[in-house]
Amino acid sequence: MRHVRIAAAAYPFDWLDHFAAYEAKLSAWVADAADCDLLVFPEYGAMELASLGGREIAGDLERSLHEVARHEDARDALHVRLAAQHGVHILAASGPAFAGARPFNRAVLFGPGGRIGHQDKQIMTRFERDEWDVAPAPGLRLFDTPVGRLGITICYDSEFPLLARALAEAGAEILLTPSCTDSVAGFNRVRIGSMARALENQCVVVHAPTVGSCDWNPAIDENRGRAAIYAPPDGLWPETGIVAEGEMDAPGWVKATVDLDLVAESRHDGRVLPFAHWPESAGPRVG
Repeated sequence: MRHVRIAAAAYPFDWLDHFAAYEAKLSAWVADAADCDLLVFPEYGAMELASLGGREIAGDLERSLHEVARHEDARDALHVRLAAQHGVHILAASGPAFAGARPFNRAVLFGPGGRIGHQDKQIMTRFERDEWDVAPAPGLRLFDTPVGRLGITICYDSEFPLLARALAEAGAEILLTPSCTDSVAGFNRVRIGSMARALENQCVVVHAPTVGSCDWNPAIDENRGRAAIYAPPDGLWPETGIVAEGEMDAPGWVKATVDLDLVAESRHDGRVLPFAHWPESAGPRVG
């Protein structure tokens, strides 16, 4: 058996007067989940660092992006230290990363040995396209780690089956889905997408949302969701497909232990075999 203990964060935003406050907050969160192997933080959770620039900067869509990006190196160093200290793998909360004129929405994966790599969001929502001008960065990555073969589908990406399918075909056993949604409908779109991706690909999906309100930045002012860990309801996992889930809009960790050998068993001998039968759905013709 290949048991992996997973923690998914339902993460609230806080106003920070200095980076030491962020360091203290993250240190406490990671310590609370140090009994797990893999910790997943949400999409745009890094935006709370915009508060370090003061209310004028934090309240401006464009300037807040640059303020958060300004702290990228310090944030990475903090996650490297925490992952090593606790011997865990951490998907850090995503945030803006500039490699040109416009930022990517980037989630970085860390392990006990340091920074492993990053995944940028593939498909932008209307708000990201039309108001924030966040850029897509096409290209998916598979991370082969001691806690499993991981893929990352950031929020809206979870609603597009072919992205998760490409990762599953490359060997992904666990899909990490950090999200930031400002309505129950938005949360449910990611939830339903994540559960569907677990079903189709017969894998584990970890959903980590932002929660609560934030009165100082218009991009993250309302946040709805619940953390959860999903699996395929194919006879080997819970009948609901829900391994674990938290209360709606309640901050904190949701934890569960999964056996990754069941992913292989599901794909080989589940009650249904959508992962194996996927090619039969390719290229249907409408008469």
